[in-house]
Amino acid sequence: SPIGSIYIIIDKSHYELTVYDEQGWYATYPVVFGNNSLDDKKMEGDKKTPEGTFHIIRKRVHDKWYRFLSLDYPTKESWEKFITRKRNGEIPASASIGGSIGIHGTWPNEDYIIDKYKNWTLGCISMKKDDVLELYGYTPVGTKVIIRK
Repeated sequence: SPIGSIYIIIDKSHYELTVYDEQGWYATYPVVFGNNSLDDKKMEGDKKTPEGTFHIIRKRVHDKWYRFLSLDYPTKESWEKFITRKRNGEIPASASIGGSIGIHGTWPNEDYIIDKYKNWTLGCISMKKDDVLELYGYTPVGTKVIIRK
């Protein structure tokens, strides 16, 4: 088990979720995302994974994805980017920001999509079954999660 409090850095460019504890690096897991562009989420329905600093706000067992660790998206920072993008005409005035972003497993018997770097989610971070079960076991609600490109 990790020593003391932990935090997570998700690096979209390297398809990695890395866990750090009070002694430094603890574990790294392969992950995949939503849209293949790997750009920051702009609005609901774009299938992009948001970037920024988030926290795990809830953990639950999930029928399809084994475990689901919910993030507090959208945050104040997410809202500020969203409003600016609307104002600049980058997204439609009718767009909504979306929500329900989290870290979860793959569809049953489809861990191979992680090895193939196949982005398939609606904006979440997907891990192999055993990896998400392990992460879920030692990650408390409140854990900081930084997502970057």
